[in-house]
Amino acid sequence: MAESAWSFLPKRALPEIAGLAQRPRRRDPAPREPQRAVRHHRTIFISDVHLGTRGCKAETLVDFLNRNQCQTLYLVGDIVDGWRLKYRWFWPAAHSAVVQAILRKIDTGTRVIYVPGNHDEIFRTYCGREIAGIEIAREAVHETADGKQLLVIHGDQFDAVIAYAKWLAYLGDWAYTVALQLNEWCHTARRVLGLNYWSLSAYLKQKVKNALEYICRFEEAVADDVRARGFDGVVCGHIHHAAIKTICGIVYHNDGDWVESCTALVEDARGHLEILRWADAGVRPLTVPAGHAAEELADAIPA
Repeated sequence: MAESAWSFLPKRALPEIAGLAQRPRRRDPAPREPQRAVRHHRTIFISDVHLGTRGCKAETLVDFLNRNQCQTLYLVGDIVDGWRLKYRWFWPAAHSAVVQAILRKIDTGTRVIYVPGNHDEIFRTYCGREIAGIEIAREAVHETADGKQLLVIHGDQFDAVIAYAKWLAYLGDWAYTVALQLNEWCHTARRVLGLNYWSLSAYLKQKVKNALEYICRFEEAVADDVRARGFDGVVCGHIHHAAIKTICGIVYHNDGDWVESCTALVEDARGHLEILRWADAGVRPLTVPAGHAAEELADAIPA
C-alpha cells in the first residue's frame, strides 16, 4: 500500500521514499546527541513543509523534531510537494532525514496524524487508513488539555483559487517558487555576513495589500465554518502565515510553514498553545504570544 501511495512519483523515487515507510520497525529510542536541550510538549502541529522542493528548510525541521518531543504530532498538510515532484525530481538526503525523524517519533511512542493538503492530495485517497504507523485523515478533531475542541484541517478548501481556478493555483505556485529562490539568495548573503535568517518572501507578502486582504478573508472564512460546526477553534496551515487570534469567538491557529518562517504550533500540559519560530538550526526559538503572527516578531531577532 505504501508503494501505491507514491505511485504519482517517478519510479526511481520509490526505493528512496516509499522504502522508508517499509523499513524494519525499530522500538529502541534513537540515540540523542549530547548536550542538546530537548523540550517536551503535549502536542505539536506542523504543516507546509514542501519536501521535494528547494525551498524546504529540511535541516532546520530535522533539528526541530530532534529537539522537541510530544505525545501527538499533527502533520497538517503539504508535507510532501507532489505538484513539484510530479514534474521535477528533487529529493536530497536532508528530506529523507525529515521522514526518518518523523518515523523515529512513532517508534518512541508518539502518535502521528497526517491531514493531507492540496500539494499532497494524493494521500487523501488513503484517508481512514494507516501507513507505517502514520494515521491519515481528511480532518481531525483535537481536544486540548483544558477540554477545548479544535478542528484540524489543512485549509485549502477555503481558498477560492484552489476551489474554482486550479490552473491559477499552479501559476501562483510557480511565481511563489521564484520568490522562494530569491529568498534563498538573500539568506545565503545574510549568512555570509553573519546575520540571522530573515524571509524576504514573507516580508514582501506582508507588504502587499492584496496578500493581506487574502489572508484576512481566508481566516474569516475558516472561522465562520468552524463556528457553524460547533468547535471552539481551528488549527490549519496552507497560507504560510503563522498566527493565533480570536475571530468572532473562534480561536484561529495557523502553524505557518517550513519554507519561509519555520514555525510550529505547540501545546503544553495545561492546554496552552503558542507558536515557536525555529528560524535557524541551533538558534533559540522565538515564542509568539497569542494574538500575534510569527512574522510580527521578526524585528525582535538580533541582526
